[in-house]
Amino acid sequence: MTSKRILIAATMLTVLPSVHEAVAATTSATVARQHTNKTGKAAASATTRQRTAVTPAATPVAAPVVAPIARPSRAPADSGEAVIVTGTHAYNRHARDSTAPVTVLSAATLTRTGAVNLADAIVRMDPSITTQGQAADVGALTSSIRMRGLNPNEVLVLVDGKRRHTTANIIADSGPQQGSTPVDLNMIPASAIDHIEILRDGAAAMYGSDAIAGVVNIILKKTPHGLNMVAQTGANAYNGDGWQYQVGIDGGFGFGDDGYVHISGQVTHSDHMVPRTYDTRSQGGTLFPSNQNMVTSTPEETRENLAIEFGKTLFEGVQGYGNITYAHRHSEAYENFRNPQGAAGTALLALYPWGFSPLETIEENDYAATLGLKGGHFLGFDWDLSTTWGEDIDSIGNKNSGNPNLYTSTGFTPTTVNAESYSLSQWTNNLDLRRRFNIAHTVPMTLAFGAEHRLEIYQINPGAPASYEQGGMQGYAGLMPENSGKWNRDIWAGYVDADFHPLKHWDLDFAGRFEHYTDFGNTENGKVSTRYDFTRRIAIRGTISNGFRAPTLPEEHFSSLNVSPTGATGLLSTTSAAGRSIGASALKPERSTSVEGGIIVEPVDGWHASVDVYQIDIRDRIFGGGTVSGDTAISAIDLTGATLPAGITGADVAANYFANVGSTRTQGIDIMSDYMFHLHQYGTLDLTLALNINRTRMRHINDNAQGQPVLNDQTVSYLTSTSPRSKIILQGYYTNGPWDVTLRETRYGETVSMVQYQDATPSNLICPKDGGSLQYSTSCYAQFRNNPVWLTDLEVGYRVNHNWHFAIGANNIFNQRPRKLSSWFNYLGSNPYDNTNSGIGITGGYYYGRINATF
Repeated sequence: MTSKRILIAATMLTVLPSVHEAVAATTSATVARQHTNKTGKAAASATTRQRTAVTPAATPVAAPVVAPIARPSRAPADSGEAVIVTGTHAYNRHARDSTAPVTVLSAATLTRTGAVNLADAIVRMDPSITTQGQAADVGALTSSIRMRGLNPNEVLVLVDGKRRHTTANIIADSGPQQGSTPVDLNMIPASAIDHIEILRDGAAAMYGSDAIAGVVNIILKKTPHGLNMVAQTGANAYNGDGWQYQVGIDGGFGFGDDGYVHISGQVTHSDHMVPRTYDTRSQGGTLFPSNQNMVTSTPEETRENLAIEFGKTLFEGVQGYGNITYAHRHSEAYENFRNPQGAAGTALLALYPWGFSPLETIEENDYAATLGLKGGHFLGFDWDLSTTWGEDIDSIGNKNSGNPNLYTSTGFTPTTVNAESYSLSQWTNNLDLRRRFNIAHTVPMTLAFGAEHRLEIYQINPGAPASYEQGGMQGYAGLMPENSGKWNRDIWAGYVDADFHPLKHWDLDFAGRFEHYTDFGNTENGKVSTRYDFTRRIAIRGTISNGFRAPTLPEEHFSSLNVSPTGATGLLSTTSAAGRSIGASALKPERSTSVEGGIIVEPVDGWHASVDVYQIDIRDRIFGGGTVSGDTAISAIDLTGATLPAGITGADVAANYFANVGSTRTQGIDIMSDYMFHLHQYGTLDLTLALNINRTRMRHINDNAQGQPVLNDQTVSYLTSTSPRSKIILQGYYTNGPWDVTLRETRYGETVSMVQYQDATPSNLICPKDGGSLQYSTSCYAQFRNNPVWLTDLEVGYRVNHNWHFAIGANNIFNQRPRKLSSWFNYLGSNPYDNTNSGIGITGGYYYGRINATF
């Protein structure tokens, strides 16, 4: 196997690729890799490193036989490079042949991050991907990622090249992720993953909606043999809580001549991690302890995941394939402590004499299944016909809570209640065809075309009456019958793509895609990309494309009321009378234009580097806007039929809605470099550098139906400056005999938020913009900067033999945490961090141990 680090990139081609042919050629080498070193020495395999090729293994499904044609090849087929399947439909396209940047993460690389959750592992390895430091309310119960500082809705996730369904759990609270219903990566078992391909390029013209920022393609294991097990446990050592564990197992078996089944399972658990805070309401002789407000914390979660991958030749020239995934999650998140001397605490004093901390809960079931047939030589074309069904079902509840107004009027309130439930389903059907031939016997060309149909169904069910009547339950007011409904739409799409090689070292690609949505109409998207290799050591690449993102059904129809101890926030549907009363109007799709160019060099053998610059213009971005407060907000919430709880502060009541808020421009640069040092008897040292510098600016702010700007200073900052200005990952992977050491340094750049003045702000201070109180103002905000910070991760492993490997490690060894807010911006004293930034998390140092076994 080659010792070279391969700089990965993927061709940006406008297709829904028929990926299974290529996937079959690059199926998991995990088992073979772990059996290679019979002496127990940890080989420095290229498949265990970031952005390195997965070694082709014997596939249980025969790829279609296609007559070879003359074609420029910059990498020998046996070079060990990855045959990439993301962003291209070309045959045997190697990573270094591509026209857009891609990161390839092997399963071993993800394991060595020490992360229990898949989303956390990816964030540690790719500089263009971040996640919010701490989500709020039900948004904390679902994982999401951001790419290039854009919204999670603008990242497309595929599994084996097929579109993955999204979560039904919308992030409703204000913040940079508001409105997103992302694909929850953590609902896919990590033990099922062979490798992940991350395309950092606008790809809506290839895959349709959502791929404005890029694409994450998860390739599942398909080996028909072997058994792999992993067990890991750890805790937040500096805080003394946040204990986590995971147990994973996967294995495969064959049947018939070439049939295979690979089954994977994973169980994970995470306890609450609660930073030390001081609740300001504990001053002045109140009866509850100062450390009892645990709202700033991570949720407790238990998750069970299952995946089954299978395939077999059904008859000559036709193969069947498919996969099934299932996941169940139970999670609980703390809400603000209810003071026994506050309005809610006093009303429920008989039930909770020392006050109470409500818990928001989720019971989630996530299903997906793909079935497909593929073959070759249909009128000279290879073909792939597939159908995919995915559904996410969420039941949101309240626990350790109560409805104070209901208790006052009737003498009874439940303490545990269902607040709402919703489901989001996607049924996707694809037909893809491709063929390669020579034009006039001289110019090699690959022609691909196909069609897609997708049905999306979104349903909201109301909660139990006690969850919403008379102000609702504390912690999270349930959804009313007025909030419920069922909506669906059909999407029809067709594409064509032509990839040419006019000259031996020149690749030129033209593609177009048409889509029709039954709820907002048509969209046409195109792409032109090219690459030219001057020598084997230097090449340039570039692409220009336009794309779009359709408004999701939850963005169009979801509405809710969130109640805190002193106030409330209403998210109003764009189609409701309440939303229209404060300026909401029907949503339009986002439109984007992306331009990218780069250079790829290999100054000396084995040292690969690339620099790519990009610009993404997005018009009519969909986001939370039109924020109003005070009496205007109260009147709008009244139109929904909801009743606000007694005792809240009128100035601390706000309402908003989703809108096409304006236009943004995102500009950035990606730099990648890697080199392996062969130290002979002292082992090998693999060094990598990955850097993303990214900036988003607001170019235009739209007005609502009443002629008012839909964004204010705070919501503008959510879009433009809450993602790190830069992110650097420096990693060294050292192996010597049975030992392996991974050292990673990650630098998160500065984030800037506009934070609201809170309860500790003197009430006599006036906002100069509107003459109102500075406290809870939606016109005047304070600028808060999270300073750049370095995080250090270290893992040391020892391989006893080819079956057993042990590792101990620590992530964020030096316990770095975000900068703390001053008391003026720290709600109740128990929200010490800016939870809207996408830099480092609040959990601090995490120490762990892991055992891997392979048979």
